[in-house]
Amino acid sequence: MVESDDYDSPWKEALELYFEEFLAFLFPEAHAGIDWTRGYQFLDKELQQVTRDAELGCRVVDKLVRVYRRDGAEAWVLVHVEVQGQHDPAFGERMYVYNYRLYDRYGRKVVSLAVLADDRHGWRPSSFGYTLWGCVVSLQFPAVKLLDLADRWDELVRSPSPFAVLVMAHLEAQRTRKDGAERLQAKLGLVRELHRRGLGERDVRQLFRFVDWLLALPEELEREFRSELAALEEEKKMPYITSIERMGREEGRKQGREESVRQALEVRFGEEGLALAPELAALEASALRKVLELLLRGASLEEVRRAISDAKP
Repeated sequence: MVESDDYDSPWKEALELYFEEFLAFLFPEAHAGIDWTRGYQFLDKELQQVTRDAELGCRVVDKLVRVYRRDGAEAWVLVHVEVQGQHDPAFGERMYVYNYRLYDRYGRKVVSLAVLADDRHGWRPSSFGYTLWGCVVSLQFPAVKLLDLADRWDELVRSPSPFAVLVMAHLEAQRTRKDGAERLQAKLGLVRELHRRGLGERDVRQLFRFVDWLLALPEELEREFRSELAALEEEKKMPYITSIERMGREEGRKQGREESVRQALEVRFGEEGLALAPELAALEASALRKVLELLLRGASLEEVRRAISDAKP
């Protein structure tokens, strides 16, 4: 079985690097209403201040961006993007809560956009509201279901948008979750797709990082992938992805997971949890992921301590 996918980092980086392309590809109406000549600003710290005491469910990543309207009706507005990786009954409510908190804090119009990156076809939240005694409260927000794009694969292949590649990688990661050999072929296919598109070196490198993150392989298949990758880059005369860079990315992935586990230990168990943090450095990335999954499922401190002990080399 293929290791659980780590979606957080690639989506976060993709939104930061390709925000304009992201909106153009998935939310064209919002993209058309923005004056891109005036730039835009990510407000991550501001979003954290608004949401830190309103955590409702789990998500992959969210972003708050200040943009300028093309029609000049207001100097600037806020775009709040949520990428949701799993079914969550409270998702619509969270979108509503964050929307009104942002409006209350800034006194500006807030556009909330949702990317549903889960694997449940029937789950499609796009609103939240209630009615009582003549009082009506409601929020409707655009939501894109990535699974719908799996039936439009040819359109993804033809699309010149770099964000189409990220969507393809995400869908392939879901499709091949339990089949390592199939995932290897999907990953190689996406790397060939990067070269076929005639992208510049910067875009190939950036997009490969997302493909590499999303389509993680077991070690034995990873070695096969590296061999195939070297042959492909020799054939294309485009040595954009070096082994040194890949080793750096793998180490960065491990460090990111280690920090996620440390934070989860602190939130769940306070000082007792933090006392386990020094032991995390000895764990492999796959073991760290399993410990994090235990924490997310509500395991006890003793269960987590035992899992860390058993995973040590």
